[in-house]
Amino acid sequence: MNLKEIKELITLMNENELVELEVEREGMKVRLKKSASGKIETIAEGQAGPKVVQVIKGDEKISEPAKQGLNLTAIKAPMVGTFYRSASPETKPYIEIGQAIEIGQVVCVVEAMKLMNEIKSEVKGKVVEILVENARSIEYGQPLFMVEPA
Repeated sequence: MNLKEIKELITLMNENELVELEVEREGMKVRLKKSASGKIETIAEGQAGPKVVQVIKGDEKISEPAKQGLNLTAIKAPMVGTFYRSASPETKPYIEIGQAIEIGQVVCVVEAMKLMNEIKSEVKGKVVEILVENARSIEYGQPLFMVEPA
């Protein structure tokens, strides 16, 4: 499935006022989900692993954070909540792009029900991408980081 086909699916979603759409074709599954703000998040899964594509309504701007051809592993959200890259606004983020991380290392904090939960890496490797902006709501299972395993 290419970007043109994904754009067509987004158009179909908008024309029919759909909130969520999932399509599977040729071994690739694409899931489109519209948030309350009108932003559409796309998660595509295929043979190369998960790839997150974010589309911003109106701009038709599409970015593909996952680098094709790399063997990447996603660190996913273990719960619904608010994503924070650091313990507080005054401190530096737990991890940055290009940084090596270890199993058990804290990579972010998720606030859920007024509790701050440290999220630890389950993979050793190098951070390739940070997929979520600081202080954004996240869903269970949503990819937060892409890591190239060591």
